[in-house]
Amino acid sequence: MTDRKNDITLQRITYLRGPNIWTYRPVLEVWLDLGELEGYPSDKLPGFTDRLLALLPALAEHHCGVGERGGFLQRLREGTWAGHILEHCVIELLNLGGMPTGFGQTRSTRQPGVYRMVFRARNEQVGRVALAQGHALLMAAINDQPFDVTAAVAQVREAIDDCYLGPSTACIVAAATDRRIPHIRLNDGNLVQLGYGAKQRRIWTAETDLTGAIAETIACDKDLTKSLLQSCGVPVPEGEIVDSAEAAWTAAQDMGGAVAIKPTDGNHGRGVTLDLTKKDDIEAAYRLAAEEGSEVMVERCIPGGEHRLLVVGGKVVAAARGESAWITGDGQHTVVQLIDLQINTDPRRGTTEDHPLNRLDVREDPVILLDLQRQGFPPDSVPPAGHRVLVQRNGNVAIDCTDDVHPEVAHSVSLAAKVVGLDIAGVDVVAEDISRPLQAQGGAVVEVNAGPGLLMHLKPAVGKPRPVGQAIVEQLFPSEEHDPHPGRIPIVGVAGTRDTQVVARAIAWLMHLSGKHTALACRDGLFVGQRRIERADMARSSAYWEAGHRLLMNRDAHAAVFENGPALILDEGLPYDRCHVGVVTDFDGAPGLERHDVTEAEQLYKVMRTQIDVVLADGVGVLNAMDARVAELAELCDGEVVFYAAEGPEGDPPVLRDHCQEGGRAAVLRAGRVLLLTGASEQPGPDLHAALRRHDITEPAQVAALSQALLAAVAAAWAHGISPELIAAGIETFEPPRAAA
Repeated sequence: MTDRKNDITLQRITYLRGPNIWTYRPVLEVWLDLGELEGYPSDKLPGFTDRLLALLPALAEHHCGVGERGGFLQRLREGTWAGHILEHCVIELLNLGGMPTGFGQTRSTRQPGVYRMVFRARNEQVGRVALAQGHALLMAAINDQPFDVTAAVAQVREAIDDCYLGPSTACIVAAATDRRIPHIRLNDGNLVQLGYGAKQRRIWTAETDLTGAIAETIACDKDLTKSLLQSCGVPVPEGEIVDSAEAAWTAAQDMGGAVAIKPTDGNHGRGVTLDLTKKDDIEAAYRLAAEEGSEVMVERCIPGGEHRLLVVGGKVVAAARGESAWITGDGQHTVVQLIDLQINTDPRRGTTEDHPLNRLDVREDPVILLDLQRQGFPPDSVPPAGHRVLVQRNGNVAIDCTDDVHPEVAHSVSLAAKVVGLDIAGVDVVAEDISRPLQAQGGAVVEVNAGPGLLMHLKPAVGKPRPVGQAIVEQLFPSEEHDPHPGRIPIVGVAGTRDTQVVARAIAWLMHLSGKHTALACRDGLFVGQRRIERADMARSSAYWEAGHRLLMNRDAHAAVFENGPALILDEGLPYDRCHVGVVTDFDGAPGLERHDVTEAEQLYKVMRTQIDVVLADGVGVLNAMDARVAELAELCDGEVVFYAAEGPEGDPPVLRDHCQEGGRAAVLRAGRVLLLTGASEQPGPDLHAALRRHDITEPAQVAALSQALLAAVAAAWAHGISPELIAAGIETFEPPRAAA
């Protein structure tokens, strides 16, 4: 045993929900005090590295700052501190739990032994569970105590399962992310908004806001669906709704041959029994179906296997077929035992979303139980050696057959989805050969389902996965519209503290005049158009972030403007992921940020750069050239840069002059009037001093402050593409506050 070391103290845990000083994505930021462990880097703890690697062997694969495999192991051998080690422990537990994470950083603060450690966390609760388990694991390794890694990973995995999106929703969100379409989760389940404001679409598993309520209601009524399909020439099986077991037997006799019995409004195959010919079986199947739905249907049984075809936007994008499940008797084991030995041992079977095939449990599936009894083999019976017993007739639809679908079958299935009215449909087809037309083999469409599961197409038991998420996103955001930023409304972010609410309100006004119904979040409140819908309190960063984020959910928002102080960026991150125009006015916000270890203006460079880091590649960063520190942010901007400045005694700031000499754009205030410069050319802009005089604002200090704020707004509006003439008219009609902030 080693000398026991005191525990690391986790002083503060903050979930940064938007782009922040660390990364574009959400992270968990942890302030931790190493205490006495500040004096014990890893190389000063005898046997520690070997104990840690015994618990988490994959740490040897971590690259760390060395940039190559084994980099972290090298750091451990050379000596690194416990905060850095905790970062890697948490990341590895997240990896083992099924939420791969590659980003983490640990930085010292001005307080000896106190560090800021961050790691990528897609969900706050998952991040907190991983942190707690990583913390316990690290202290166990330091103090040479036992630790149950399997249990720790299980807790992380449980947290992931509790909060993570289902597979259908997750694949659509991932496809949207690949196209740089932002998303907002609207509840704890699978309701997700893709895009912002007026350009948003919504999904709920495999249903969208294009999925009509009438179409979904039709799909739930199998008899109505069948009659509509039949009227449009889609092959369907003969069927009849019955209200008793005796009526089911009568209907079966009238049809002749084998029948299927199912609930008219069931789903997932529950209550469906196939290939019935005997009276007792038909009556038992009726009772089973009646428990699963409001009405029961008897259908002529179609020969062939079950197929599920996914239709998106009128096109078949994926198809899977099923296969029956059988056991072979050995004269020793019961049916239940044989199912476990011969079927459930298949590694593709399980109870989680990682398994394409379901584990079979006879006692929990009345359809399987009925089929076994029909064959004379109840669950506890022992089939003779060599005798095959059918366990499951339908289900197990997880064998990809997309490439085999005949064009005529695809046409019939697409027509079925259109007749019902579904934008996304799972169409069930029974056919002996999906590569032949249905009419030629007596095949039929047996069901059209709204909100179909996508897992069988994402993780087929046999065959290749199909890009069904991409197909759904393409349906919602067609590439043929040639929108460079699908799902995005124009967003302008204003970062700083110097009259930034005036800047934000003036920009919102100018965007409103340009024809965009503009949302605004600033210290004066939340606005949509010219109506204030909510008060805002920038002093409460969490509430302000949530309020601003809600604007992006508003379908009336065709553009949005946000005022972002440095405290918001440090406490929560930005409320949006990217912006078209990013404005930085000043580095004056250091006072009051001591809790973030920020005491000097120079430290705000890392904070305020966040606003410029999120400017789109075809966007514009608007920077105050009168502050050399702000002007330095230009090198970080992925898009164009527009400087603004008031002419001083020595003319324009050198950085602005150099920028224009290279063909860049700038807005300059000279003698109270804005000039818009592009290279060597210039255009007249609004007369700010004259506009302020019309509002009886003449006090020199107030005129100077408001002129600076309006100049930044003019530069941002011009950067966004608003014409100088409209900007001038807008400044004339904008009503500034009576006193600068």
